[in-house]
Amino acid sequence: MISPAIPSPRLVPAAFRALISAAAVVGVVIECVYGSVPVVLSFFTIWTNIAVAVVFGASAARAWQRRPDLAPLHRGGVLLFILITGLVFHLVLDNPSSPFNMVGELDKLTGAKAVANQLLHTVTPIGAVLDFLLLTAPRTLRPRHAAQWLAYPLAYVTFALIRGELLAPGTKTRYTYPFIDVAQYGYARVALNAAVLGIVFYALGLLLITADRFRPASPLAPRPLRENRISSPAAGPLK
Repeated sequence: MISPAIPSPRLVPAAFRALISAAAVVGVVIECVYGSVPVVLSFFTIWTNIAVAVVFGASAARAWQRRPDLAPLHRGGVLLFILITGLVFHLVLDNPSSPFNMVGELDKLTGAKAVANQLLHTVTPIGAVLDFLLLTAPRTLRPRHAAQWLAYPLAYVTFALIRGELLAPGTKTRYTYPFIDVAQYGYARVALNAAVLGIVFYALGLLLITADRFRPASPLAPRPLRENRISSPAAGPLK
């Protein structure tokens, strides 16, 4: 007699990831409604939250359907990128002691723009970290992923610098972030800033991989279905 497989709980991961995806979508939509879409879509924060919306939305659907999760390279990469988004915002841009702070501009945000700012820089990073700690199986990330993940911020910096060169001097948000503002600091300083950030991002990726290796499995994380068989999966008589 074959015992029926007992389904693993999937509701919590599916619902939580759907909420994270929804938070990213709402934040991006608000920014687009209240700003210039081409300008909004030029920010690393927006790129990353769109990635969060797609990856966490797909992951929620897979959890609900009891299918395997997305590849660790993609899931871990999005976690790292949104974590970077939150850390850079709170430690660099929204920090009065930072030489690259934008506190004056951020203090002017009100209403829906203020809500979007919190969704994109605080809610989605915290949600992604909680999902990693509580709802994701451990020991799936690999050391090689840390180097592979660097392709994403490198692609963004390349895009941002090319975009800045194509826009007229004095254009608002010509350079999307102060630490890559070539007009103010020059290419040598911007290259140094990018190199330092790249090293920090790589170290953060390795830290994430180490945490994944040693963290305990959560009882809330979905587990693969197990089948109890008394027969061989190949065609033939019972064994």
